[in-house]
Amino acid sequence: MPAFIQITDTHIVEKGQLVCGTSDTNAALHTAVRSINRLLPSLGPVDCAIVTGDLTDNGGAAQYAHFAEIMAGLDVPWLAIPGNHDDRETMRRAFAVQGWMPPSGPIQWLRDFGPFAVLGLDSLLEEAHHGALSPPALSFLDKQLSTLADKPLVVATHHPWMQCGIAEMDADNLRNGAALMERLERYPGPARMISGHVHRAITGQVGRVLCQIAPSTCHAVHRDHRTDAVHSLVLAPGAVTLYTWCDGDQPGLISDILSLEDMSKPVPFN
Repeated sequence: MPAFIQITDTHIVEKGQLVCGTSDTNAALHTAVRSINRLLPSLGPVDCAIVTGDLTDNGGAAQYAHFAEIMAGLDVPWLAIPGNHDDRETMRRAFAVQGWMPPSGPIQWLRDFGPFAVLGLDSLLEEAHHGALSPPALSFLDKQLSTLADKPLVVATHHPWMQCGIAEMDADNLRNGAALMERLERYPGPARMISGHVHRAITGQVGRVLCQIAPSTCHAVHRDHRTDAVHSLVLAPGAVTLYTWCDGDQPGLISDILSLEDMSKPVPFN
């Protein structure tokens, strides 16, 4: 049963720093790595971790070095796409030795897991909070869709296309997501889209495409619909998402939110 873990929005900063003076994102990623390693024996084979953007808080070289240092402790390999808090070329230089890193252009890749594939797409627009897929990104998508035939497909982006109901985040989503959805609607195999950016676990349906937004390892975007609410972060328990392919009478990909808090020891059912 091939599987991967989605990690998103780690927002790593320089050692000793906090995001917005309150969120210890560095400690949160350390906790995530320890928690994933602790859980791995009970999860079955996990092929890799996929980081869906905002690896760092402002794309500095020291921040990428710190991210790499923390992730070096993870017991599975990882690959990543950039988010709006990343810097594409600094990220490319930081991880140039990684086999998934392209030498130029958008940072995107295809990972084939056998019964399904994951296509990572670069939605970063420099100097913007919202995202878009560039013409080269869409060309890469078209090429991969034509060769995948009808294999079940997961498209990973940082920016979601599905609305989450938080106005400030919906204003900064994937601006040309309709172009992506049109392609996935025509794709003959099962397709879903996974994203980050909102720091919350949200699931919805756009046409026939299942769309999932993953929780962050650190803080969450506060959900407050009152008219006088200020767009804010809230400290919340971190989490990652496990995706596992299940064979049998109903083969397909299932997802499970894994809390990064220490859990009590399992107690057998009587």
